[in-house]
Amino acid sequence: MNEPYHILSAKEVMETLQTSTNGLTSFEAKERLAEFGYNEIQEKKQKSDFDLLVDQFKSFLILILIIAVLLSFAFNEYVDALLILVIILLNAFLGYIQTKKAEEAIRALKKLTIPTVKVIRDGELKTISSRELVPGDFVVLNTGDRVPADCRVISQINLKVDESILTGESHPVSKISEVINGKQLVQNQANMLFMGTSVVYGRCGAVVVSTGMGTEFGKIALSIQAEEDVTPLQKKLDRFGQFIGIVFLAICTVVFLLGLLNGMKLIDIALTSISLAVAAVPEGLLASITIALSLGVNKMAKHNAIVRKLTAVEGLGSVTTICTDKTGTLTVNEMTVKKVWNYGKEYVFTGEGYKGEGKVLFKNKEVKRIDKDLSLTLEAGSYCNDSFITGQPVGDPTELALLVSAKKAGIPDHRSDFKRLDEVQFDSERKMMSVLYASVSNKHKKIVWSKGAAEKIIQKCQFILKEGKIQKINSKDKSKILEKEKEYARSSFRVLALAMKCTSANKIQENGFVFLGLQAMIDPPRPEVKHAISICKKAGVDVIMITGDHKETALAIGKELGIIDGGSALTGLELDELSDSELKKRISRVKIFARVSPEHKVRITRILKEKGEIVAMTGDGINDAPALKTADVGVAMGQTGTDVTREVADLVISDDNFATIVKAIEQGRGIYENIRKNIAFLLSGNIAEVFIIFLAALIGLSLPLIAIQILWINLITDGLPALSLAVDPISKDVMNRRPRPPDEDIISKLDLYVIHYPIILTVAVLVSFAYVLSVTGDLLKAQTISFSLIVFFEMFQSFSCRSLERPVFGVLFNNKYLVLAALFSFLLQMVIIYFEPVQSLFYTTSLTALELGAVILIASTGFVYIEIMKMIRSSKAS
Repeated sequence: MNEPYHILSAKEVMETLQTSTNGLTSFEAKERLAEFGYNEIQEKKQKSDFDLLVDQFKSFLILILIIAVLLSFAFNEYVDALLILVIILLNAFLGYIQTKKAEEAIRALKKLTIPTVKVIRDGELKTISSRELVPGDFVVLNTGDRVPADCRVISQINLKVDESILTGESHPVSKISEVINGKQLVQNQANMLFMGTSVVYGRCGAVVVSTGMGTEFGKIALSIQAEEDVTPLQKKLDRFGQFIGIVFLAICTVVFLLGLLNGMKLIDIALTSISLAVAAVPEGLLASITIALSLGVNKMAKHNAIVRKLTAVEGLGSVTTICTDKTGTLTVNEMTVKKVWNYGKEYVFTGEGYKGEGKVLFKNKEVKRIDKDLSLTLEAGSYCNDSFITGQPVGDPTELALLVSAKKAGIPDHRSDFKRLDEVQFDSERKMMSVLYASVSNKHKKIVWSKGAAEKIIQKCQFILKEGKIQKINSKDKSKILEKEKEYARSSFRVLALAMKCTSANKIQENGFVFLGLQAMIDPPRPEVKHAISICKKAGVDVIMITGDHKETALAIGKELGIIDGGSALTGLELDELSDSELKKRISRVKIFARVSPEHKVRITRILKEKGEIVAMTGDGINDAPALKTADVGVAMGQTGTDVTREVADLVISDDNFATIVKAIEQGRGIYENIRKNIAFLLSGNIAEVFIIFLAALIGLSLPLIAIQILWINLITDGLPALSLAVDPISKDVMNRRPRPPDEDIISKLDLYVIHYPIILTVAVLVSFAYVLSVTGDLLKAQTISFSLIVFFEMFQSFSCRSLERPVFGVLFNNKYLVLAALFSFLLQMVIIYFEPVQSLFYTTSLTALELGAVILIASTGFVYIEIMKMIRSSKAS
């Protein structure tokens, strides 16, 4: 049953599927259900809770920490081992909880696919569960129904289907039952209905040809169920972990060899190696990164952005190009009348969509009283209409737009006060629709209302309404009407002409009409999108529109939103004529891709990635899913998006608002900046600790620090400020900077923190340690001073890290969490130095007030040096 059904006649389709308009018998349906399976999209197998937990340990940094745990256990340093183990488990727990929360949020967003469908079984019309449909079933569909499977149209009356979820085409597509010859793209198969699309007008009888994973919807779902790529942050953290691991192994090897050469005892070499291991690994880094990401995720959730993977948050901050669908993403996906023209008068209607909120303006002033010409033009659109807005809008988008324009002018829907006596439905040849109504209270009051293409309507008109008076229509009037219609069409408006006449007949005669006016409508941009795109431009993020819609419509929307901005537009056909190398040369100038297929979207995304761009792809339809999968960051719409699209996305926008994506990018950049602050803060201290231990061993000094003291510094003294830096307020100018280069290392441009600062700290500690040891001969006192020096150096350093490039004096204390963390760390250090029961655990002794003052004064030198250097560099840059 894999024939190209669009090339077969209705009779041939029935014969191929061994069915008829009387449908299948219950027995046949049962047999076919056993053969083809349920009519449902099979989801990618979900990871078990155990697998999700194991995923949290798949990091090089975690591996290094585990090695440090094993070494500590091996040499009976149980306190050190247990503390590091707690950090590893805490990190895994936080990552696991966040992943589960994201999955639950996605499940909550899922909408039930069509639960029931009307089908002919055993020769009778029955309502069954859509998952029980099988090839050969004969279904009956009406306005408002979702198409439950891929079907061949057998009979239809004025059938129009919204296929935007599959093809990206924003306008409803008229369907036919006749044969279509030759190989055709999905969007050109006018006698076929596809799963997930919606009937917006008319009715039909159709035979099911494919169900479940055999449908076009299912094929796309299957093509995207592949392994997930790692995000830019995961790659950078793994590279960073490998770098630390290599340095750690190299230094440990050197220390081990030096120890053997200097005749050190094996236990002393082991203790030194453990101290080095603890010093080399930033134990608090993973926890602070995870918390930075988790808090960012929670903030984003409050702003309607649901993150499915923690590391995708930073990925958003790296984005250099957003590839966005037009329909429903940049636009509201609801046709809206923007202009109404009566002879000599043009009215502007504000507001977007079907909510009916907006005003009527004439010459930029609100119209308080609707005149006869405008009233009748709007009434015509309301009466000549088969759609309804009662709660959920049901019907053709064009007709819904006409109902809303009348509502904005305060004209109620009076169709219930009239009886429809006759109608002549729209068809592709006549290009007009007419209805005949009789008043319920006065049967002699009969009016024919008509709407359609301007050139067709004026052929049927003998009169025209001008300034409330009916006059004979002449050639000059007709030319003016057509000229206005062309003017609107050039701006990509869909234009309808409206007419009416009073009659005594019970049947419609389409002649002798009075021309009333024109209504011009468009699927308008979301009001907040233009500002969001301007923010993207300031942030150096390119926005590319990729749509299945017509080039002219896409260009009109692109110009209005500022997307085109001197760039060019390509159609899918033009795209097919370009080789990959040619497209790669041209793609940086192309801002709009129109009339494209799902395969085109994937190709565009792939070429952009090959050029080094970090690509975010937004979309809602099943047609967007493969490209979302290919992109670095896939962004799905929560309200209009399909379940399949949401499953493959990294980020789900629950309000379908493009501006939310921009907020998410801002949040991603802020989080990445805070992660770099954490790395600068923690790594600078860890490098200094390694240098201190390494150089002390190299020159034969006693160890200035022991493992428990280093662990305390890394987990508590550094850990609390690091967590505070993870929630540092996002810089106000974060969206005024260009995206960082995609290949930029996570420690790039941190020389002040990873070179200058560790040297200052290392020199200060080793000199102080050697001096105190030589003067007093008290190793415990010397180690206490070294320990305290590093603690206070790090406290000062945490404030310096609030801005990695500019001096922090203006924003020194506006992170209350950091101030509290520093105060708490200071108090804890006082306890360790002066509280006797704790002194024995940390091998410390009390310091005099003078010694403590000297330690704090020396510790401030690193902060002062870095801030002076930042002032010098900032002044040179400006």
